Amino acid sequence: MPVLSKADQIKALNDAFRRTFIGGKVLMSAGLVSFSDDEVRAIIRAVRGYLAFTPDNDPHGEHDFGSIEILGNKFFWKIDYYDKSLEMGSEDPSDPEKTARVLTIMLADEY
Repeated sequence: MPVLSKADQIKALNDAFRRTFIGGKVLMSAGLVSFSDDEVRAIIRAVRGYLAFTPDNDPHGEHDFGSIEILGNKFFWKIDYYDKSLEMGSEDPSDPEKTARVLTIMLADEY
């Protein structure tokens, strides 16, 4: 079986986390509070189903950022990598034993 590059390992971990919300923390910005529960669920479904990665919006091939338009608004989502104590950046985002992933969903104008 071929060995994955670090970027491919990070991409696989990010995709799994984004699709399931398992393996990290998920944060929603204050701007999402103004949306109804049904609208927030639609936004979450759009983030989980995001597939529009291109070399322009994903230059490192890590699937760690996306932009969606839904409900007449533009939203960004991003994944950051921290050490397990959430105090500093992760020394190796390809290693889930050393990395805590944090997915943040926000209105684009909150970025």
